[in-house]
Amino acid sequence: MRVLFIFLDGVGLGEKNPETNPFARAQMPNVNRLLEGRSLLKSAAPFHGKHASLVAVDPAVGVSGLPQSATGQAMLLTGKNIPAELGYHYGPKPNPAVAEYLQDDTLFSKFVKAGKKTTLLNAYPPRYFDGIDSGKRLYSSIPLAVTNAGIPLFKHDELFTGHALSADFTGEGWRTMLGFIDAPVMNAIEAGQKLGALATEYDFSLFEYWASDYAGHKQQMDEAIRLMESFDEVLGGLVETWEDGLILVTSDHGNMEDLSTRRHTDADVPALVIGDRTGREEFTRELKNLTDIAPAIWKTVMEIA
Repeated sequence: MRVLFIFLDGVGLGEKNPETNPFARAQMPNVNRLLEGRSLLKSAAPFHGKHASLVAVDPAVGVSGLPQSATGQAMLLTGKNIPAELGYHYGPKPNPAVAEYLQDDTLFSKFVKAGKKTTLLNAYPPRYFDGIDSGKRLYSSIPLAVTNAGIPLFKHDELFTGHALSADFTGEGWRTMLGFIDAPVMNAIEAGQKLGALATEYDFSLFEYWASDYAGHKQQMDEAIRLMESFDEVLGGLVETWEDGLILVTSDHGNMEDLSTRRHTDADVPALVIGDRTGREEFTRELKNLTDIAPAIWKTVMEIA
């Protein structure tokens, strides 16, 4: 069964507090519809409905300190309790110890070895690769795992030919922030439809969205609401065209759900799963912490009973 993994960086399940939690204020009708009137709040999980399931997943995995990006994302891709083995959470970018876990035992490398078609659907601009090549920029955990698996990251050409999406889904950032005035731009609904069309070409695909974590660290309530309302439209377009397989939306740690702090939080993160009910129930059956995500994805894609 096909799995599309939408990674929302820095999103936890928070309290219904409109003063600090943008999810208590944002208008997200598509999420509300999927969750039958509920929002992405702590009180909504667990939930199993007609079209979607929502489970709270622990990112702390029994290790003291606040969860961090490098180890959190590495756990999502390996199923290993890396913070417990190292004795600490780490981020934002992998140090050598975390990077070692991302060599050859990630979902990407395992699916490649199993003959499954897999990719990261993000397109990266030229200056990203310039930074990597010069040593001024380090890969974060997800692109590091992808490149270690021998999968090339999508570039400018793939965005312009419609084979990948920009980090903001719509492509607007390539025009306004990167200066590509001829970059293709879609509205959020069209971007969701495009995401679904691209995902049907792969057994396992992942899209990484980091703007949510950035808004959390900046404590930008208006921007956080705007981002999540736009994401809801993307999700609406995606679900509208999705036919076969599961869509997973989850995160590596809490952050944006509590704008009273610039720091990460110890909140559980959402695992929103959309698709066939039998598949969803099997997928979420053992989900308790971040180490349970990768085995569930592997089992679903490989259709292991």
